[in-house]
Amino acid sequence: MSPRPRRSYDQYCSAARALDAVGDRWTLLIVRELLAGPRRYTDLHADLPGVSTDVLASRLKDMERDGLTTRRRLPPPGAAYVYELTARGRGLLPVLEALGAWGAGELGERRPTDAVRAHWFALPLLRALRAAGAAEGLVEVRLEEGDFHLYADDRAHGAGGPVYGDGPAPGEPDARLVLDAVTCVALGRGETGLRDAVRDGRVEVTGDGPAAKALREG
Repeated sequence: MSPRPRRSYDQYCSAARALDAVGDRWTLLIVRELLAGPRRYTDLHADLPGVSTDVLASRLKDMERDGLTTRRRLPPPGAAYVYELTARGRGLLPVLEALGAWGAGELGERRPTDAVRAHWFALPLLRALRAAGAAEGLVEVRLEEGDFHLYADDRAHGAGGPVYGDGPAPGEPDARLVLDAVTCVALGRGETGLRDAVRDGRVEVTGDGPAAKALREG
């Protein structure tokens, strides 16, 4: 499938130019998934419930054309193709964080039709860690919906590393947080701070790294 001819607002405006590249439905959510690092097509499709195979394939081709992603083949024994963000694509991290903060008030109660993945709370929790002065090291997060881990230091993101990963941390984390989705939503909305949630017993913190100590001592 060839990428579609690029549509444009034909406006000499930086916001319009940005939307030319990322304004299509699903594009920014694909970026959200690729902030975890290289992903196979099947993995992306599994974590983007509601997207059709044709639309996902089309968006990925558009994003590659626009310099947001690249595709490469893994060496044997994997031999599968993976998609990953370019430096330009990774530059959308603060855009997604700002968009998530802006939209946090729209969450409300979870609807019966709403899909959820644990790692969708990664970016709101990263903001909460920064606000608490605890954005350091490897942080593992445990929810009823599943586990994920965060690379909390912004320097790692600037170097092209992943922002988060699905599942338990690869190795002993600097901090481990146990909480529920309701608390995650409250943190994302700014209704409570992470240190306050720790003090109130809504977040359990273990670990010996700087992030864990900063949260326990706050």
